Amino acid sequence: MDGSVTEKSDWAAQTKLSDRDMGKAISRAERADDTGESLDESLWTTLPTKTQIIGVTGPPGAGKSTLADKLIACARAQGLKVGVLAIDPSSPFSGGAILGDRVRMGGHAADPNVFIRSMGSRTNLGGLAAATRSAVRLLAENGVDVVILETVGVGQAELEIMHVADTVIVVVVPGLGDAVQMSKAGILEIADAFVVNQSDRPEAKRTKAELEQALMIGHKEGEMTTVTMTQATNGDGVDELWKIVRSHFERQVASGVLSARRLVGQRQEISDQVKKKIFRDLHAWLSGEEFLRLLHSKSSGAWTVNDLTTRASAAFLDRFRDPTRM
Repeated sequence: MDGSVTEKSDWAAQTKLSDRDMGKAISRAERADDTGESLDESLWTTLPTKTQIIGVTGPPGAGKSTLADKLIACARAQGLKVGVLAIDPSSPFSGGAILGDRVRMGGHAADPNVFIRSMGSRTNLGGLAAATRSAVRLLAENGVDVVILETVGVGQAELEIMHVADTVIVVVVPGLGDAVQMSKAGILEIADAFVVNQSDRPEAKRTKAELEQALMIGHKEGEMTTVTMTQATNGDGVDELWKIVRSHFERQVASGVLSARRLVGQRQEISDQVKKKIFRDLHAWLSGEEFLRLLHSKSSGAWTVNDLTTRASAAFLDRFRDPTRM
């Protein structure tokens, strides 16, 4: 396998941006998403293959931040440079976020080889912040070996992590739900590794067995998803999880699966960006004079919703066929 996956980073030699400048660059990416500004960014498929992107997801209260804190320690013990993006839910009223996940990782705040940034999810519904990919690019292109993404949560709508992370860890807690419910939400399909946290609880072994049985029933091809048990508060089981996560990444690099996975991520990113651009343009068009002229071209009683929608769609799409109307 390519030795670049396990080689140690020299912070002084590889760093292009200071932590402060990195923070400013991420803030600019967040503003750009709000305003529609175009950023000069490289393709997802050209990210350094030595950089592993690890997604840590699961329901609120599962111990994601504490587990991420322990994974940072594992990476640093191997001399790897780490970047952490902790996505916090934003208030639907004020738009603000508590951004409290950094508190649980505070023990690494003084380490110059660890960069931790909290990001509000804002109006993004996929479990990640809209500027997550931009932030990952900045970290990867500045010599970070391991990027840890902690998501808002996981459910039927928060599955965006599977298109961004190279390895997805789904953290579950005994007693919070069974494997059948997770299967309904699609969670079984997105995980590369399951973690039953709080392994000291009496239901932990049963939860692990249920997950393994569900995974076996639904298994079709490729390697079987692993299920491990941890107690993140004291670090039990985290070393084993770290070995599983790193081995998974190394196999992806060696087999070419990593390139294929990032290509899928690139397609998803372009799809998302095209949808955003079309939505912005459509919103502006519906607020403009051309739509009003169309609306008033017949008396209100002569239009049906379907007729107006069909005509509006055709008129809006004509703008893309005729650049002079853009």
